[in-house]
Amino acid sequence: MDSQTQMKQVVADAAIKEIKSGMILGLGSGSTAALMIKSLADEIRSGKLQNIRGVATSFQSEVLALELDIPLIDLASVSQIDLAIDGADEVDPGFQLIKGGGACHVREKLVASKANQLLIVVDETKLVQNLNQSFPLPVEVLPNAWKQVQEVISEMNGSSYLRMATKKAGPVVTDQGNLILDVLFDEGIKNPKDIEMKINNIPGVLENGLFVDLTDKVLVGKIEDEIPVIYSPSRAS
Repeated sequence: MDSQTQMKQVVADAAIKEIKSGMILGLGSGSTAALMIKSLADEIRSGKLQNIRGVATSFQSEVLALELDIPLIDLASVSQIDLAIDGADEVDPGFQLIKGGGACHVREKLVASKANQLLIVVDETKLVQNLNQSFPLPVEVLPNAWKQVQEVISEMNGSSYLRMATKKAGPVVTDQGNLILDVLFDEGIKNPKDIEMKINNIPGVLENGLFVDLTDKVLVGKIEDEIPVIYSPSRAS
């Protein structure tokens, strides 16, 4: 197991300790969240956690949960989620996030906004001082609106490109049947709340990958003296 996978595994296992029997859980997407879901299945199988129900944030997490016999319920059928556990592509000191590297950020944000607590699990490579200086911001757009949206983003000093699929000709298509524009702003994103609102107000945009004022706690995995360890940073004011 390489060092990055070790960091992801140790933080995924730590997240399980935040779960109590009887909870409705938001099951995140991505590589670290997948490790968490596998660890959760082990705890359920052993009987340490009982009466757990999950709400999937993507087709990926839904398929994995079903394969591991984790009971699932639909997002529309719950009024609140006790705890959502998810990864992130970037986390800044104020716990503002960029998500959507896996094109799942619409459902992830729906689950996060309904959760009483959002726990983010990452390895230390995902921590940044300023968002969007290297990782692009995903923006989900209606298929016939991507060019129009791209032009408006250009007027906001953002360069964007249509995300293309691998092992498939053409662009990435989301679970909702839309396309993804990946956006980099000239100086990164210094005011996430303002940018989130401005982008979401562009006609043709469904949602973007800025998660603002949603995160309650972050668990970070790192390698220290060749041993994977975890820590929970304090939120910067």
